[in-house]
Amino acid sequence: MPIGEDTYAYRGRLPHLVNHGKTYFVTFHVQRGRELPPKARDIALRCCIHDHQVLCWIDCCVVMPDHVHLLVIPHLDVALSKIMSRLKGASVHLINRAMGRTGRLWQRESFDHILRSDEKLAKIREYICMNPVRAGLAATPDEYPWLWRSWVA
Repeated sequence: MPIGEDTYAYRGRLPHLVNHGKTYFVTFHVQRGRELPPKARDIALRCCIHDHQVLCWIDCCVVMPDHVHLLVIPHLDVALSKIMSRLKGASVHLINRAMGRTGRLWQRESFDHILRSDEKLAKIREYICMNPVRAGLAATPDEYPWLWRSWVA
């Protein structure tokens, strides 16, 4: 597929637009009725940033008790589906081992959206960083330990 060509890739039930070199806003959730305890959020955050600068550029991410948001730019030769598969697969394995449990942790689908402008990027960055504040989990983004920003790290 030529660079920059838009196509749809279907994983599960949702269509996922593929456009190489673009920034994606991705959200994925834990299974219904479950929450990640602090130890699991530590592991999930480490998994989110593990492939930063290896397979992709992670602009920022936040691990909330029941979901994760991230802004990611896959390298030109790497599919977003590969990044998400590695992230979710490694994190469920490590979290299950740490928590002494087995089975699924994440919902199968992830929701992704391609950002089309720098203005939109600034709004999504703010949304991600303020997510723990809006949820009452921290007074400021800097107080929330499961928020990672490339420009701060």
